[in-house]
Amino acid sequence: MKTSLIASILIAALATGQPAAAAPVSVTRDDQREVMVTIYNGNLGLVKDLRETRLPAGQSEVQFMDVAALIDPTTVHLKSLTDALGLKILEQNYEYDLLTSQKLMEKYVGRKVRLYQSDGAYHEATLLSTNGPVFEINGQIHMGHYGRLVLPSLPENLVSKPTLVWLLRNQTARPQRVEASYLTSGITWKADYVMVVDAADKLSDLTGWVTIDNKSGATYGNAALKLVAGDVNRAQDARRDQRMMELAAKAASPAVASQDFKSEGFFEYHLYTLDGRTTIKDNQTKQLSLMAANEVPITKELVYYGAPDYYRNAYGVPVSNQKIAVYFEVKNSKENRLGLPLPKGKIRVYKADASGSQQFIGEDWIDHTPKDESVKIKMGNAFDLVGERTQKDFKKIGWNLYEVEWEIALRNHKTEPQTVTVIEPVPGDWQVLTSTHTYEKIQAHTLKYQIPVPKEGATKLTYRVRVRF
Repeated sequence: MKTSLIASILIAALATGQPAAAAPVSVTRDDQREVMVTIYNGNLGLVKDLRETRLPAGQSEVQFMDVAALIDPTTVHLKSLTDALGLKILEQNYEYDLLTSQKLMEKYVGRKVRLYQSDGAYHEATLLSTNGPVFEINGQIHMGHYGRLVLPSLPENLVSKPTLVWLLRNQTARPQRVEASYLTSGITWKADYVMVVDAADKLSDLTGWVTIDNKSGATYGNAALKLVAGDVNRAQDARRDQRMMELAAKAASPAVASQDFKSEGFFEYHLYTLDGRTTIKDNQTKQLSLMAANEVPITKELVYYGAPDYYRNAYGVPVSNQKIAVYFEVKNSKENRLGLPLPKGKIRVYKADASGSQQFIGEDWIDHTPKDESVKIKMGNAFDLVGERTQKDFKKIGWNLYEVEWEIALRNHKTEPQTVTVIEPVPGDWQVLTSTHTYEKIQAHTLKYQIPVPKEGATKLTYRVRVRF
């Protein structure tokens, strides 16, 4: 369909000579004076759109245009900042049946249209189907057409962009500052972190980024931006959520900005406010700096986990779990040059190799982390450290009473000594009878050992426990 179709339709509508109804008042983005966007975890945004317009006295229809395509119309709230008591909403509609060539043709199925030739002559036709399209001309069925299709008038209930339509009653005809607020889906944010550790695995540089993905169907120009981190409960509406997913558009290429965020406690969540303003375009992915800290102390931990059902294994057979996990731990405190509540997100860790080139060494998810709490990051499994568990004895000494002896062999193939944390589960009611190393009871059913392993050497931990089930 040619791009001149809509213009032709409008010309034809004007040529009919029919008296036009009173035109509604259009309030567009050009009337916008301020916009504020609050984005939540979980595909939800709160938009506050402040615009200035002149409304006639009495009852009138107002079209509030350029709103989000994925707006939830049940959440819309309109108020006048100029005359709150003098402006009253009688009726509200959300128009999202957008004006397109296909929609126009669908509205005229079964109705008379004209097919114009290049010399100005035309044929009267009845549009039978848009699939083709199919026309009836002088009693004959024509597949497709060889002329320019012109419709006699613009159908009702078609808008060029998502629009809120209000029937308002206004007391005084004067300029009004009105604020429309609503919730919309299709706009999300997430946090991503980059950590670069030093050669000794003792210090790190940590940066955080906010990534905003706007698929809501609207552009928010020069917006005041706030982000809410926390688990906000929402009532589920399966049909509405399905519609939102069907209407979601594809994201475009990322853009980078450099403003900082200020954090504050808000209800049971945390609120991050951008220092300055930013424009969030429709179908845009935008990145903004969240935080940056240098020389943040970190602790590396090597952890060997025992099997949770170890007492049920066959006698003398080593448990297959021989991997020793590697973790970094960071305390989110001011003393460590942090102390900003960290929203959940993915953290990626890098380290320089012998040539000075940064290499990726692992990534993990962190949860919402308040200040003065610790972040634990799993990096992967150690290559040159091996752990092996062997059940040395299993004896039933009474009804529901057993004695079990375990040997854990730790082998270090590195050229530096290492310390391995051994976490051992112990079921039931238990008592350690003998142990080659000092242990700590960190939970009701958990033992913890700190085992030094010499360079290119090995250490064996043996303990015997009495268990009552």
